[in-house]
Amino acid sequence: MSQAETTQETENLTLVQAVRDGLYTEMKQDEDVVVMGEDVGKNGGVFRATEGLYEEFGEDRVIDTPLAESGIVGTAIGMAAYGLKPVPEMQFSGFMYPAYDQIVSHAARLRTRSRGRFTCPMVVRAPYGGGIRAPEHHSESMEAMYAHQPGLKVVMPSTPYDTKGLLTSAIRDPDPVIFLEPKLIYRAFREEVPEESYEVPIGEAKVRSEGSDISVFTWGAMVRPTMEAAEDLEGEIDVEVVDLRTVSPLDDETIVESFKKTGRAAVVHEAPKTGGLAGEIAATIQEEALLYQEAPVERITGFDTPFPLYSLEDYYLPEPARIKEGIRDAVGF
Repeated sequence: MSQAETTQETENLTLVQAVRDGLYTEMKQDEDVVVMGEDVGKNGGVFRATEGLYEEFGEDRVIDTPLAESGIVGTAIGMAAYGLKPVPEMQFSGFMYPAYDQIVSHAARLRTRSRGRFTCPMVVRAPYGGGIRAPEHHSESMEAMYAHQPGLKVVMPSTPYDTKGLLTSAIRDPDPVIFLEPKLIYRAFREEVPEESYEVPIGEAKVRSEGSDISVFTWGAMVRPTMEAAEDLEGEIDVEVVDLRTVSPLDDETIVESFKKTGRAAVVHEAPKTGGLAGEIAATIQEEALLYQEAPVERITGFDTPFPLYSLEDYYLPEPARIKEGIRDAVGF
């Protein structure tokens, strides 16, 4: 169902409210869906993404856990293997590392290891990214780590509408999904979101603006500054902005078709440059559309440093001026 086709009642929601609404809608219609994590119950989560769910569904389905990420995810894997649909929350994506072994060694491999006897219908939710003046371990954007692991899907929405629809698809997926939420834009804007349940398919990109001079691929919190840069360049450069929405699996077809139309590309992400997904997107273009290429693929990214604290945070994150510069470099080659 597309947004244009939606005729049911809607609510004007922020992105974090869309997370809460997606959880509520699925929990209401499927008693196997359970939410778990640190302070997700009575406190409603550190960003209030689970506010009110404890009162609505009780402690058996909204479970406050100890501060032990490996234990949270490990328990969720066992629950998923035996029929539940757990949605564990990590308070910040930078706190997921203690659970990394559980995610890649067990959740991602359960279907193949058991030859299909068990699956792992689990969604690991985590706020990711910088820009909110947080201390260390609160601002990472390390999606490439999870996209590199076979058996995992990695979703990174940029709008409230997509957030609810993608979260619904993730909860209903029979395999594990890493659902990374851009906390920088949790409350940055509102959008009409259907009250009823709906799905946005995992693995399908969205063209946010049509253009003919260059294709700019991005996702999550970087969609807004990229759109701003494209609007600022209107009349000078005709920019096509493609919101990937899912970084594993990548929508290779949309990437390649957009590039064939424009012949130039840039990729914007806030993760470090080296080993980032911009390299994978550039390689896909080389493999599938080399003869259409008019210029090197420009990478507009974070830097190969630990995420900085307050005073340097704005220099680290790609912002409209740096994005415009990168677009001009690609088009002017």
